[in-house]
Amino acid sequence: MVSEEVVTEALKEVYDPELHYNIVDLGLVYEVDIKDGDVHVLMTLTTPACPVGPMIIEQVQETVGIMPGVKDVDVEITFDPMWSPDLMSDEAKAGLGID
Repeated sequence: MVSEEVVTEALKEVYDPELHYNIVDLGLVYEVDIKDGDVHVLMTLTTPACPVGPMIIEQVQETVGIMPGVKDVDVEITFDPMWSPDLMSDEAKAGLGID
């Protein structure tokens, strides 16, 4: 059975090609909900005009969609709250030179 933890770990394989960090460590994933094999990912992008947004969404759908036990993947983009570097993991902050 697929769990939120397993999906979140899998999402660490999806990288923002501009920042070269995964979307979990960047703080872009707000929530993962699973019901009967249907996975809902609530996430954001670094900016509303993010040029690689569609590619990241597609990668999330593909990465989660191939997991055993997953029937459907729905990715919802929100900008409430807006993303900020404060949401990043300490590792990502250090790697990008953010205090």
